[in-house]
Amino acid sequence: MEPRLTNLTGLIPGAVKALQNLHAVAHTGGVPQATMNLVHLRASQINGCSFCVDYGARHAKKAGETDERLFAVAAWRDAPFYTDAERAALALAETVTRLSDREDPVPDSIWNEAAKYYDEKQLGSLLLWIGTTNIYNRLNVSTRLPAGAWDPDAARTTGPANVTAGVA
Repeated sequence: MEPRLTNLTGLIPGAVKALQNLHAVAHTGGVPQATMNLVHLRASQINGCSFCVDYGARHAKKAGETDERLFAVAAWRDAPFYTDAERAALALAETVTRLSDREDPVPDSIWNEAAKYYDEKQLGSLLLWIGTTNIYNRLNVSTRLPAGAWDPDAARTTGPANVTAGVA
């Protein structure tokens, strides 16, 4: 698959900085980085963003995440590898990513379960991160940015070498 644009963020001055700022702010709420990585990966899987799934999984692995947890995140409900707090965050990520899938987009049951493990600042952080991930996903999916495009070595084998800027 060929990307539709070679550098979306370079075409709009300030776009990268704005996304980086939102990314940084979302990570200031005290949610464990491992949870944020899982949330990013799950939302990216739902949205079919190969760039973000690849980028997110590789960076989570580099940060110490286990293969078992990375491989099973799409089936987190049935896998024994996650804490109750992580499960609540993953459920929240799924509902916030799939807002149009149900009459009550974020049911009280899912919100209340997350609120058992995360305070208001942490919930705000999770929401900002889920929203930011969805922005990244929509930009990369719309422009068909391939997995590995963020890595010059991977781009040589998985996609065009001129694809240099994606967002994850």
